[in-house]
Amino acid sequence: MEYKFVILGRLDGLNDYTAANRTNPYKGGKMKRQNEETVIWAIRQQLRGLHIKNPVKIRFRWYEKNRRRDHDNVSSFGRKVIQDALVKCNVLEDDGWNYVTGFTDEFFHDKENPRIEVTLIETETG
Repeated sequence: MEYKFVILGRLDGLNDYTAANRTNPYKGGKMKRQNEETVIWAIRQQLRGLHIKNPVKIRFRWYEKNRRRDHDNVSSFGRKVIQDALVKCNVLEDDGWNYVTGFTDEFFHDKENPRIEVTLIETETG
């Protein structure tokens, strides 16, 4: 099975998160919480009550409004936040090796509709 949800807009990048933590650890924590809340809202709206017991592969499709941020800056912090939110919403039991077997990233430019499309691809157990 495949399950998809869309996060409207964009999440903060790794450079923003690193700078916030260097300023003050509480500022970095607040930034992570705010980004997680954005993702949790999307999950609760689009994947209501979903709980996946089998391992998953995750496909991330990043639609940026411009090409200013490099791919790694866009995806590194975002993947972490999205996976943590999936666990908090009980969609996944955990985001460790036994539950997330891998992921892919694809990057696109969409000035009018920046977003992140996340597809969870359920795989067979062990």
